[in-house]
Amino acid sequence: MNKMSPFALGATLYMPATRSDLLDIVFGAKLPELRSLVVCLEDAVAAIDVSTALHNLDTLLRAIADRGGRPAGGPLLFVRPRDSDMAGVLNDWPLMRHVDGFVVPKLTLDNLPAWDKAVTNPDLQLMPTLETPEVFNPNAMIELGQALKASLFPRVIALRIGGNDLMGCLGLRRSATTTLYSTPMSYVIPMLAGVMGAQGFALTAPVFEQLAKPDLLKQELELDIAHGLVGKTAIHPSQVSIIQDSLRVSLEDFNSAKLIVSDLAPAVFKHNDVMCEPATHYKWAMRTLERARWLGVKQTEIGSGETPVLLAGAAR
Repeated sequence: MNKMSPFALGATLYMPATRSDLLDIVFGAKLPELRSLVVCLEDAVAAIDVSTALHNLDTLLRAIADRGGRPAGGPLLFVRPRDSDMAGVLNDWPLMRHVDGFVVPKLTLDNLPAWDKAVTNPDLQLMPTLETPEVFNPNAMIELGQALKASLFPRVIALRIGGNDLMGCLGLRRSATTTLYSTPMSYVIPMLAGVMGAQGFALTAPVFEQLAKPDLLKQELELDIAHGLVGKTAIHPSQVSIIQDSLRVSLEDFNSAKLIVSDLAPAVFKHNDVMCEPATHYKWAMRTLERARWLGVKQTEIGSGETPVLLAGAAR
């Protein structure tokens, strides 16, 4: 099994497993631009509807099998179980071969062993969600990261930041006029980007729940990208194109990244009046090129022929 790139996720749309149109979305009849889909059996499904939701998931997987599998150009498909017990049951379904993996809800150091035991199918990749009170404690996140690296790390595509649940831990809800970065998430997201990012984990951004505020969503996406987040959860189809357009790489960053990774790059040079230093910017450049590979460049015409300009006496 090859672990997929987290940049392949793009906008990840969550849909309850009770929906009747899941097959249309999996096969691109609806939302053909969608890059990844999560069929949710957890928060989006009431306890009374769990049996119906599981039956609907089984029906979906059988329909996919009847069509010979998912289409090559369709969205990645994940399932979010309610808990590790449900994951253990789904893990053994033969038809789970048509699913890319699980979204793990409310992962903590305490329940990690149960998830490790439940998900034994090596073909199921994982996206744990950080959305419990422990997330506010950087030491707890260091310990969780270390435990993940010792167990499930080879299958973890990205960690998902559960912004609404984390706000709920504080009894808060975001204002309709501000981004998450004007809330206590302005501490949590940078902390996770540093603590978990330094341990080698990619992170995806929380949902944006204001459906009538596309400009505010774009502002939040700019901050998500500035913090190194690789994708964003969508809760409505209208958000998908906005998220994916924002995640595309700017032409300036694309060309800068190409120059930085070049074997001919000087130790320090100027490009578009910005200092470039491959020794420190190489990892950013590689991530930028990977992001461009999966999500594209914002302008169709990619420039060529730029020559780096040496910065005399430049230092860190």
